Amino acid sequence: MIIYILKRILSLIPVLFVVSIAIFFIIHLTPGDPAATILGIEATQEQIAELNEQMGLNLPLYQQYIQWVSGVLQGDFGQSYFMKESVTEAIWSHLGPTASLAILAEIVALVIAIPIGIFAAYRRGTMVDQSLMGVSLIGMAVPSFLLALLLMLFVGVYLQWLPVAGYKPLSKGLWEHFQYLILPAISLGAIQAALVARMTRASMLEVLDANFIKTARSKGVYEYKVVLKHALRNAFLPILTVIGQSFGTLVTGAVVVETIFNIPGLGQLIINSIVRRDFAVIQGVVLFVSLIYVTINLVIDLLYGIVDPRVRLERK
Repeated sequence: MIIYILKRILSLIPVLFVVSIAIFFIIHLTPGDPAATILGIEATQEQIAELNEQMGLNLPLYQQYIQWVSGVLQGDFGQSYFMKESVTEAIWSHLGPTASLAILAEIVALVIAIPIGIFAAYRRGTMVDQSLMGVSLIGMAVPSFLLALLLMLFVGVYLQWLPVAGYKPLSKGLWEHFQYLILPAISLGAIQAALVARMTRASMLEVLDANFIKTARSKGVYEYKVVLKHALRNAFLPILTVIGQSFGTLVTGAVVVETIFNIPGLGQLIINSIVRRDFAVIQGVVLFVSLIYVTINLVIDLLYGIVDPRVRLERK
């Protein structure tokens, strides 16, 4: 198992290497000059050229890439052109809101999706099944930004139950922290809830027809144990894959929701950096988020062996 884990970790290196190349060259080949943005419209060409030289932006792209990668390998993502801090410090200062939002959105998605998927599969073909799958289809079709605006208007403005925008850190109190994240989490987690619900239903349908389920029922096992213990455990492997992918999507896809609700997370950081042409921050944040995504997939892959012992046997 340890050898398998090491192999999986080593397999991430070429993936991240290709991602780093793509990120760096795409960002640096897009139009825009950070030095001109910093100095403003009244700057002369000489001033812009001098600042570009100071920031190392006049070097060939491959040299800039080597310098950047060398720094990343030592834990240094570079220096922001606009903020008076390193990219690493900027990422850590904005990671908390994004992490809180993604975790809460995942909880919202799972609390809604798993029971709906199980119940729809158990009542397959009935009006209940069709209604629940119809609701999940609506959840997949409604964009997160539209749902966010509807929630802000109805829950925040009309009912005044929750704040419509802003953010309070966890140090200000648990309720103060979460009341600002409930509406963004619902907006972000609705689509993932719909996906997980449909996958749960499909996986449960396959297992509920299996012979070992019929055997368990013939032995008089309580129906809730048949569904939750025998069926759900054997159907959980594909569900786990979707959960892992959905959490990665929540982390990487929080940009729009964070912007709408004015949450100072990684999404807002990268939007502001794009506007300022702050290349160092953009490439640092995108690479960091990519690292989170592949790490989540690695963890999910390793959890297969815990959920299903047959996977462990296949690896041996």
